[in-house]
Amino acid sequence: MPQPTPRNDPLFTVTADALVAADFRPRTGHRPPGPYRRLLRVPGARAFTAGNLLARLPMGMFSVSAVVMIAGTRGSYALAGAVTATGLAATALVAPWTARLVDRHGQARIAVPATALAVLGSLALVLCVHLRAPAWTLFACYAATATTPNTGGMSRARWAYLLAGDDRALHTANSFEQAADELCFMLGPMLAAFLCGTFFPEAGTLAGAVLLLTGMLLFAAQRSTEPPVRRRARAASPLRAPGMPPLLAVCLAAGAVFGSLEVVTIAFADAQGHRTAAGAVLALQAAGSCAAGLLFGALPLTGPASARLPWCVAAMTALLLVPLLAASLTGSLVLLAGALLIAGMATAPTMVTTMTLVQRRTPEGRLNEGMTLAVTGLLAGIACGSASGGWVVDHLAPAAGFGVPATAAAVALTISLAHRLPAVRDRNSRPIH
Repeated sequence: MPQPTPRNDPLFTVTADALVAADFRPRTGHRPPGPYRRLLRVPGARAFTAGNLLARLPMGMFSVSAVVMIAGTRGSYALAGAVTATGLAATALVAPWTARLVDRHGQARIAVPATALAVLGSLALVLCVHLRAPAWTLFACYAATATTPNTGGMSRARWAYLLAGDDRALHTANSFEQAADELCFMLGPMLAAFLCGTFFPEAGTLAGAVLLLTGMLLFAAQRSTEPPVRRRARAASPLRAPGMPPLLAVCLAAGAVFGSLEVVTIAFADAQGHRTAAGAVLALQAAGSCAAGLLFGALPLTGPASARLPWCVAAMTALLLVPLLAASLTGSLVLLAGALLIAGMATAPTMVTTMTLVQRRTPEGRLNEGMTLAVTGLLAGIACGSASGGWVVDHLAPAAGFGVPATAAAVALTISLAHRLPAVRDRNSRPIH
């Protein structure tokens, strides 16, 4: 019986045909781009995002720099906390007015001179600290920085303009912006503590002023993505919009969490003899929030945002008990750092959900003002939290100070549960949540 040759073997023929038909080219480009890649492919998005991030980085530097600078030269965390609280309270009063001007006259026309005034205030603060001027001058100089524009709000307003009608993409954009905020709070305190500890106490504030002015100039130069000015808009104030007051109250309580946590963590690290490590410890809390924010933005969420908010705030409240227990029971800075990393994981989802609701309930033509009111609530809360945290540290103990952010989060939870609102309708009569 003749043996089959390779050429007349059916198995060989099938295999050879398969090899000829096979495509050995690299299989790249078949996977669709992720939500964040699609977001940054929007024309002009990368350019304005780069400038905004540079201008936003000092957001995490100024308060830490001021606390380290003032406490190091005057020997009082209570004074340092009171000075930063005064500046933040002044910002809470001035920022909505600045945002209203932005809505009426455009971002570039208002943000640049407002930033220049704020930078002059920071430079005056450095000069007064260096010359050991009276304490009242510190309050006056830090209050002069109140004209700092809401860079995050202006960036979110650009996304709302560019992504109008695409709620899924806007959710991703809001999550990206919250992650950017957390990134600035992660890198800012580290950079501030490094500069103040390595060079001289005023170095952090000086560097922050340079970054703020440079970034704002780059951001304002991107005119193609700037929302158009609606000079004749006669919409009602965002404060009168349905559901806005409870949201602003949640922002106030959340700000108290952030402000107190910052001052108390610095004081706790200083008590352990590791003041320069305070920035790195705070950065871990921001890192947890940043990672959670990016993951939250990539999730296909269902259901109304108003129903998600109480759950997010409840998670934040529960996780803030972890650093309180770590500081009180162990007194270890290393364990506290890990606890702050865990506690930060509920921050970004809470703020993303809150900002989404603020965007949807703000009347047309007043978006910068509405977003700034939310940030104003945060700043007012940060001011209260900074002062409260400094008082508890000076009169009780640094470890006891971690009870302040946990209490503030519990207040935010109470507000969100007491004022749960049904879905409302936007200006186009389309149901929103």
